[in-house]
This record gives sequence, C-alpha cells and structure tokens, in this order.
Amino acid sequence: MKIKWLGHSAFHVETAKAKILIDPFFTGNPAFRDEERRDATAGLTHILLTHGHGDHVGDAVAIAKETGATVVGNFDLCMWLGRQGVTKMEPGNTGGTIHLGGFSATFVNALHSSAQITEDGVSHSLGNANGLVLHFDDEPTLYHMGDTDIFSDMALIGELHQPAIGIVPIGDRFTMGGAVAALACQRFFKFSTAIPCHYGSFPIIDQTPETFVVGMESAPTKVETPHVGGVVEV
Repeated sequence: MKIKWLGHSAFHVETAKAKILIDPFFTGNPAFRDEERRDATAGLTHILLTHGHGDHVGDAVAIAKETGATVVGNFDLCMWLGRQGVTKMEPGNTGGTIHLGGFSATFVNALHSSAQITEDGVSHSLGNANGLVLHFDDEPTLYHMGDTDIFSDMALIGELHQPAIGIVPIGDRFTMGGAVAALACQRFFKFSTAIPCHYGSFPIIDQTPETFVVGMESAPTKVETPHVGGVVEV
C-alpha cells in the first residue's frame, strides 16, 4: 500500500486493486502542489469523503466528473453532491459498511460538524461527520479519523476494526491538538503506523506535527510525517 499526503487531510491511497482519494481538497489548499493533481487523479477508482466541509469535499465534484470515480460519503452529503452533477455514488451512514471491490469502507463516529455555505450565504447541513475505516483484501486496515476530538468510543473502533494505520488530525482549533491526538492513539489503538494531518495548511492551525511527535515518543507506533507529496509505504 502506498499512502501519499496531499496536504491538509487529503490523501491518495494506492493498492493493487484500487486508487483512492480521501478528502480531495486541492483548489484553495495552500499546502497542495498543483503538479500533484495529474498523478492523484490518474486511474482513480474511488473518492471518499469524511464530511461536508469545503476543506474536505474540495474538488470532489470536478474530479468525479473527470474520472468517473465512485464517490463514497454520508447519505445527506451524497444527495447534495448529486445536485451538483455527481452521478456515481455509494451513500452510507454511521455504523454502515459499503463493499467496494477489493476493499470496504465503514462509517464510524467523529466529533465535528458538517455543512456547506453556498455563495448566497445559505448553510446546508450535510449529515454527520465521520471517520472512515478501510478494510482491504490483502492490505492492512486503515482508519482515517476525519476531523474529530478524542472520544471514549474510539476504544470500540479499535476493538471492532483493529486498524494498523491511523491517519490522525492534530492541528487544534477545529480538531484535537497534537497532545490529545497522541493520547487517543496510545489509549485506544494499536497502530503500527500513524500519519498526522490537518496541520500546516492554514495560519490558524498548528504548523508542525512536533507536539504529536513528542507525545508519541513512548509509543511503539511508527509516526510518519511525510512532506506534502511524500509517500508512506506500508
């Protein structure tokens, strides 16, 4: 499995059977490098969305139309995307699992909001925020937490799914900060690899993963902090 960080919470995950974009926030993302777009969308099979905020939905509509990739998101978000012209979707909701050929995606809880504010200033509620647990046929299980704070039911997510790879928001202000994220990883999970995200993109969130890295120093988990465009192979 190859996991490429594209800035903020956007990731490209490549396996033998799928090429997946998670939360493809490209346009307007100051951390995203435009030269990455071609590789990120070439041969794309799926677009997975954790929630409806613009810095996570990002370019999903344009990329779905361009590539024909299947969009996976909560029901309310998918219905909204359908009105934007997306036709190939797999809607779900918290607790549900969708089998996608070569892997499955399970919607788990996240403590966050989910909405879009349109140009006319109207706020559209787009369901609940989620994390996504991806089970692959021949690869380790991956858990993208989405945007969230720590919560005690993470213990159940760990027990039920036993994810080996954690993609963890650490930027503070809109998600848990690095120290709390490190506590969540150590108390509730047995990750072999943790990849922090949701930092370094906007001035009002943490600019480096240092707090998380320090908090994880005593853990057996390998913490990967790739540069934007960098690849982690697991």
